[in-house]
Amino acid sequence: MPQSNRIEPMEAPTSGPGAKGVLGGLGALGAAVALIMSATFDNEGGYVNHPKDPGGATNHGVTERVARAAGYRGDMRFFPKHCTGPVKICADSIYFEQYIKRPGFLPVIEADPAVGGELVDSAVNFGPPRPSRWFQQSMNELGAAGLSVDGKIGPATVRAYRTLQARLGKVAACVRTLDRLDDKQRAEYDRLVRVNPKLRAFYKGWIAHRIGNIDRKTCGRGI
Repeated sequence: MPQSNRIEPMEAPTSGPGAKGVLGGLGALGAAVALIMSATFDNEGGYVNHPKDPGGATNHGVTERVARAAGYRGDMRFFPKHCTGPVKICADSIYFEQYIKRPGFLPVIEADPAVGGELVDSAVNFGPPRPSRWFQQSMNELGAAGLSVDGKIGPATVRAYRTLQARLGKVAACVRTLDRLDDKQRAEYDRLVRVNPKLRAFYKGWIAHRIGNIDRKTCGRGI
């Protein structure tokens, strides 16, 4: 079954250096981010331009609209994954700025790369606001955190997850959080198909590739 790489258009990213250069100064955190990005690239695949995909032409999870907003003027079939040599606009720089740094996911990755990886993967699929709200909702449900569900991951949200780790243990906190995030993501896929039956063409692919795709055996491995 075809898999949509983009459910809704994402905001135009700010331009910046390639992610490789940015990650070089992050040490162990940068290595964890690189692994998350690599896994998400594998999940997204390459060039897709399915007529029923609301995201339109997409390569490495980046839509043509976003690539153009960033300054890319070439054929989307050849949109580069990595910024190498003179290339300044590429998927990895957009990933880092749009789906990791700007949404505030770096401290979550530092606390547990498995949970951070789930947020990044979902953000590439949906845009960051929805998975950010799901994470805050999960902290309220699992830890009575009392967070405002505003889709903005800041110190209070990260502290809520750290508190949950201290109360449940790192592995249990991770597993239970991933389960909650998967439940909310699946419910959103169900809702999307109900309101737009054309998206049913992508449903099996979404479930196969994006629900349960984070191995629970990797839980609890903080930076």
